[in-house]
This record gives sequence, structure tokens and C-alpha cells, in this order.
Amino acid sequence: MNTPSPGVAPLPVSVIIATRNEEKNLPRCLESLNCVEEVYVVDSQSSDATVAIAEAYHAKVVQFHYKGGWPKKRQWALDHLPVVADWVLLLDADEALTPEIRREIECAISKHDFNGYYIALQMHFLGKELRHCGANFYKLSLFRKGKGRFECRLQDQDPSMADMEVHEHVVVEGPTAKLKNPITHHNVDSLAKYIQKHNEYSNWDAAVWVEGKSADLPPTLFGNQAQRRRWLKQRFFAVPGSPVVLFLYRYFFRLGFLDGIPGFVYCAFQAIQLFHVKAKVYEMKLAQRV
Repeated sequence: MNTPSPGVAPLPVSVIIATRNEEKNLPRCLESLNCVEEVYVVDSQSSDATVAIAEAYHAKVVQFHYKGGWPKKRQWALDHLPVVADWVLLLDADEALTPEIRREIECAISKHDFNGYYIALQMHFLGKELRHCGANFYKLSLFRKGKGRFECRLQDQDPSMADMEVHEHVVVEGPTAKLKNPITHHNVDSLAKYIQKHNEYSNWDAAVWVEGKSADLPPTLFGNQAQRRRWLKQRFFAVPGSPVVLFLYRYFFRLGFLDGIPGFVYCAFQAIQLFHVKAKVYEMKLAQRV
């Protein structure tokens, strides 16, 4: 059990953090969780100090060995970990709770109206909070135990596509709502690791475009946020020069230039990521014709 701050009752939430070589990001994340009942760090054989840091903060460390296929890391954790709390919160190692979101979560889970909550991310990149660029978004991170699961969009996966969920969304049984306060997303790793990680993501994305499905959350303009984004992405993907259009949209229309050099780099990386996905889709379709 994580040790709560003096005089503060632990938040009745089980937090699950997926890690692989996160020694730079993990301390900030775990420091923000001294208020919760239980923390699991689900690790993928880190070669740095990730495990030692997790143990120093009294987190429960579990090793995940991915050999391909489904489920991946977070769904495996939901299926196998003996979580004690009635609510589950999924975090990345580069995310952290603020006092404001902790209080809002405490209030939200004391009610019986909803089974899941979308929480916004307050994005920091290259040491700067990104207030523009279209960088901040909501994801369904908090839900009642047993009421949430990840959609499976691709059965045939391998470690080159990352060992954890990429853009799969959590599907919750029952009503959901949005919380007002964000979680901070503050990655302090190198750009080299960022590029390496997103190369795996683009491998997955390309395979989904060619072979995947969206059975749980089909693309539709009139659905939830995930379905609307998927509908727009599906149509935008086919536009000639869409990576360039994406950069111009984020950098100028979404005012990314106001975020300085970090904003420029972020917008450029988002466009490059889309270019990588489109190029890999082209490569996969060529291979299918042979």
C-alpha cells in the first residue's frame, strides 16, 4: 500500500501504471500518488532503475512478458491483478495527479451516478506546457472495477507494435462523465526515446489501417469523442498531403506557434508520425500484392 500523507485518508482507488525504462518519469508520478490506496507498477523487464524506484515508493511491482497477440499490458493487468479498491485509475509513468484532480476524483467516486470518468491531459513537452497545438485531450482513465475493458482492434500483433495498448480505448459498461481538472502529462525523457516509442506506435497504427477493426467504437460523427476523432481521422487519412495539412492545422489554426519551439517540434512530430503511418500502410499493401 502506498503511504498516504499525514492526516489524509487514502483515496479508495487502485492505480495501474505501465512501465518500461521509466526511471526519469516515474518518481514524479509516484510522488503524486501518496494519497491512494494501492499502486501497481506493471513493468516490462526494465533495464534501468524503474523497479527500484517503484519499490522505494511501496508500489506493487508485477512483470509482464509480452509474446504477441492480445491482450496487451493494461488489459492483461485488468484481467489478472487482484486490485483491492472498487475504482481503477490507469496512468502512464509520465502522468501525475494534482491536488485538484485528487479532490475531484474523491468526490466523483463517492457518488453512484457513473461507472467511468474521462480525464483531460495537461500536456508538457520539452519543458513547456503546451496550451495550444491541439495537444490536450480527454481519455477514459477512471472506472469501476470490472466495468471497464480495452477494445481489441487487432488480434495479430507482435512486440514491434509496442507491448501495451496504443490507441485502443477503454469501453465502460454503463454511464460515463467528464471531470473538470486535468492530469499533468510531463515527459522528461529524451527525444530519441520519444521517437523510438512512436515508431512502435506507427507500426501498430499501420497494421490497424490495413487489417484492424473498430467493433466496440465504430467511427461516427455523432458518437463520443473517440468515435468522432476516429471518423475524422478516417477521412483525413486519405487526403493527399495530409501530414503537411496536419502540421499547418496544428501549428497555425490551433495556434501552436504560440507555444514557441516546443510547440513547433510537437506539431512537426505529429505530422511526421502520420507520414510514417501512411508510408507503412503503403508498404504493407505492396507486400500483399506480391
